[in-house]
Amino acid sequence: MTVKQLSVFAENRPGRLSAISGLLAENDINIRAMSVADTKDFGILRLIVNDPDKAQQVLKAANCAVTIANVLAIQLPDKPGGLAGAMKVLYDNNVSVEYMYSAFVSEKSAEAYLILRADSNEAAEQALEGKYTLLSQEELLKR
Repeated sequence: MTVKQLSVFAENRPGRLSAISGLLAENDINIRAMSVADTKDFGILRLIVNDPDKAQQVLKAANCAVTIANVLAIQLPDKPGGLAGAMKVLYDNNVSVEYMYSAFVSEKSAEAYLILRADSNEAAEQALEGKYTLLSQEELLKR
């Protein structure tokens, strides 16, 4: 069970994130999770949004370089060791994490949510099945 993630390649210059987020807002696209990784010249903005296909169309129409990838959305207990347990399950099953970032963290909830891309999403999904809740695209948007 994977979730669609947008990866937007953007020049590392003032106002670029403002322009991209503004464009999404103007088109009623809600950002549910995000991560920004940068180098001196460009950045990669990874986004989980309420309508990834529409977001991709809107961004491409604005001449943004954007791709969609499948990632896992995992519900973890929001307590010390919550992340460590999931990472141990993946390690024990020889699954390597390519990148991850948190999403939807709330002090009012006993859960935390993690967006994760592994060298094999299928192997990660099998390893985590029955131990952690994996969210579908629809479930993710309800959180």
